[in-house]
Amino acid sequence: MSIGNSPEDERPFEDVSEEVRPSIGRVLKDARLAAGLTVDEVSAATRVRNAIVHAIEADDFAPCGGDVYARGHIRTLARAVHVDPAPLLAQYDAEHGGRPAPTPAAPLFEAERIRPERRGPNWTAAMVAAIVVVIGFVGFTAFKGGSSDSSAKAQVAEGSTPSTSTSATPKPQHSKSADPKPAPSDSAIAAAPQDKVTVQVSAPNGRSWISAKDHNGRMLFDGLLNKGESKTFQDNTKINLILGDAGAIQLYVNGKKIEDQFQPGAVERLTYTKGDPQVG
Repeated sequence: MSIGNSPEDERPFEDVSEEVRPSIGRVLKDARLAAGLTVDEVSAATRVRNAIVHAIEADDFAPCGGDVYARGHIRTLARAVHVDPAPLLAQYDAEHGGRPAPTPAAPLFEAERIRPERRGPNWTAAMVAAIVVVIGFVGFTAFKGGSSDSSAKAQVAEGSTPSTSTSATPKPQHSKSADPKPAPSDSAIAAAPQDKVTVQVSAPNGRSWISAKDHNGRMLFDGLLNKGESKTFQDNTKINLILGDAGAIQLYVNGKKIEDQFQPGAVERLTYTKGDPQVG
């Protein structure tokens, strides 16, 4: 019987932590499944492409494009599936040669040294340009004034006098448009052909919308008749009218004035044929 530790106690301690510790991809995948999320949902939430999510869960970090991007994706995915990213990042650093070294700041200072210094405005060139402009303006003004004085003196020396004969007695101008147009009358429209129906629509009291069609339903006019305007329509059989404001309209049918008292604002539908005036 030996005194002391047994052979079993003397066996070297075996660290099984590395064997039982799951991989980074396994931790992230189990956490995603436990959260009830799909790869598509995690990709949409983190903006990490599906292919990269699948690769990281398979412990393939090559598609990440480097250690810096891999660490960033691990941190983002861990937060999305509610896992602390710190142990996973420490595990990644231990398995991939440590945390990436920070970017040296020397190139930044080098770029700062070679940056060209800013120069102020060139006031000397600006002053010279301003002086040239002023001198040119003064010279042009003096030359123009001298030319005007010389022409005036020459005119006085020659004894010429300004001519006013052309503007003293303006010629009277006769315009046919100034003559007032006579109002339409029965005799003025009496020359309408007897084998056709002739309808003249005038608007002496205001403007009105009118529509005129022939016996075939063809549109002769459809629009606004302004105050003082008139339209004349002819057809072999009949004229169909629609007056938007009959109170503003005056009608002459086959050379005779229609004496119907239309109310202002009233809409009238009228039909005239040969042998009228009489409302159809």
